[in-house]
Amino acid sequence: MDNPEMQRFLQQEQQKAMMNEMVGKLTSVCWDKCITSAPGSKFSSGESTCLTNCAQRFLDMSVMIAKRFEMK
Repeated sequence: MDNPEMQRFLQQEQQKAMMNEMVGKLTSVCWDKCITSAPGSKFSSGESTCLTNCAQRFLDMSVMIAKRFEMK
């Protein structure tokens, strides 16, 4: 493929797909870990804290893994 514009477009679309997949995985993992009962109209403070911490750890780990692959 010699078209640089098309290559950039495809790369952007791949990045979007990876991001959507990561958000879906994060949501699934953190929901299962933090939400132990049927949610009401709001999360409890414990659930909210757990979701925040879980999401942050997930993102930190994703960045660490991405950096590790960049080095190779």
